Parts: sequence; C-alpha cells; structure tokens
Amino acid sequence: MWLYLAILTGLYFVFRWLRERQTVPKLQDKYVFITGCDSGFGNLLARCLDKRGMHVLAACLTRKGAEQLKEVTSQRLQTVNLDVSKGESVAAMAQWVKQQVGDKGLWGLVNNAGVGFPMAPNEWLTKDDFTKVIDVNLLGLIDVTLSLVSLVRKCKGRIANVSSAFGRIALVAGGYSISKYGVEAFSDSLRRDLRAFGVNVSIVEPGCFKTDFSTKQIVEESLHAVWARLPNDVKESYGQQYYNTYVKNLVDLSTTGNPNLHLVVDSLQHALTAVYPRSRYTPGWDSKFFYIPLSYFPTIIMDYLATRSSPRPGK
Repeated sequence: MWLYLAILTGLYFVFRWLRERQTVPKLQDKYVFITGCDSGFGNLLARCLDKRGMHVLAACLTRKGAEQLKEVTSQRLQTVNLDVSKGESVAAMAQWVKQQVGDKGLWGLVNNAGVGFPMAPNEWLTKDDFTKVIDVNLLGLIDVTLSLVSLVRKCKGRIANVSSAFGRIALVAGGYSISKYGVEAFSDSLRRDLRAFGVNVSIVEPGCFKTDFSTKQIVEESLHAVWARLPNDVKESYGQQYYNTYVKNLVDLSTTGNPNLHLVVDSLQHALTAVYPRSRYTPGWDSKFFYIPLSYFPTIIMDYLATRSSPRPGK
C-alpha cells in the first residue's frame, strides 16, 4: 500500500510541476502595473518583467526612485509617482494607466507597496500609528485595486497581492499584521468575486526577507521615537531592560531575513505569467515550515513558541 501511495504522490507532483510550467502566450503584448517600485520586491519584479519584454507600468513613491529604475530598464517601462495612501494620487494614477493601456486592458496588477513601522507593543502606540500602516498596506491596496479592476477584468488578467506570513499569525504588534490580515480577507473575497470573469487573484505570503526598509538603523530610530514619547509611568511599568530586549529582538527579526528577494519575485512572476497560477504562494523556508504551520497550532502552543524569547516587564 505504501508503495502505491508513494507512486501516486510522485505522479501528483510531476503532474503539478508540468502543469505549472505552462506559460501564458504573447507576454510581450501585455501590460502589468506594479506599486512600490522604488526598491525591494517591486523594483526587482519591474526589472525582471521588463527583461521578459512585458510592458511594465511602475509606480514609485519618489521621483528619485522612478529615475533610478528607468536608468536600468528599457524604454518600454514607464513610471508614475504614486502615494497609495492618498486618494487624489490614486485617482490620477488610474487615469494615467488607462491612457497607457488604451483598449488592450491591464493584464496584471501587483499590489506590493507597504510599510512596517511604527511597530512596537500595542500600548506604546497611538491610533495614528496604526492608521499610518493600515492606510498604505490595506486601504491603499484596496483603493488601487478598485481603481484598476475593470481594466484587469477586461482582458481576464491577474491580480497579485503581497501579504505576509504575519498575515496568518500576528507575531508582531502594531498595524502591520492587522493590515496583512485584512489583505488576506480582501484577496479571498476578491478572488471569488472575479472568478466568474476569468480573473485570477493570488496572495503572496513571504516570510522574513532583508530589504532596504528593514535595516538596523530604521528599526532602532522608529522604536526610539515611540519610547521617547511614552509617559513615565508606562516606561517604569515595562522597564528599560524590556525596551532594550525588545529592540534587540526586533532588530534580529528584521535584519537577519533572507536576502534572496528572487524567491518572492519568482512567485509574483509565476502568478502573472503561468497558465495555472496558484491562489497562494509562501516564499521562504520560514514561511513554509514555521510561520504558516504555527498558525494552525493550538493557541497555547502557538503562544508559548511565539513568546519564549520575549522580554519580561520590570526586568
């Protein structure tokens, strides 16, 4: 029996491998819009798709980011300045995209733009701290999607939303995991809404990756600003040692991530170019074998594993 089971399992993975290798034809005729292209996943994805001959429409937060991207790509790639947290910026971008794609429609939409900080124990944060993150990671993503979804539907295209393994398990406090949980819910409902129109919606759930926004300096400066404004009674309750340990743990988590950004970008490329894209991608061994499985554990076990290295108040 075990031999038959092993053979069936092997045949399944061979069939899946062959099926997922099939690529959409005429990629050179298709337009893809990507947010957050100043650096990181979005920047690398824009360059990779440009090399494959696709028409890339890259949204950058800064003019400098847009200029640097255009210096290393072909003339096919076009850039637009976009702040996804501002409605007027999203509206202007949508009009620009419609002008660029014309009657061809938009084959791919990649919602990649995101921020992580402020990130600290919830009691240390204000409502505005949560809003800053949620406005970009969730509400901005929704705004961009609603502005462009008709263009994607027109050519039965693809939407890929960059979530996180922390959208399945909240190991960090603040608005980050909250926003990524929201991305998961929005993407799931959107996938079912658009399935009848032939549109595929994929969620990419990376583990910890080392990017330009996860440097030691950024983490320390963000936490220092939060700690400095806390009332004295809150500082005394937690203690200086708690703060020091929390900073160290968050720096370690942020700066020791996987530097191979191609793992995430390859998942995004597959979601955009494969005939049979997946509904979910989990790039990174930590996402596949720790964070995602941990989310299914009983709460008491999950809490123990998640907090065993956490600092203790007053110590």
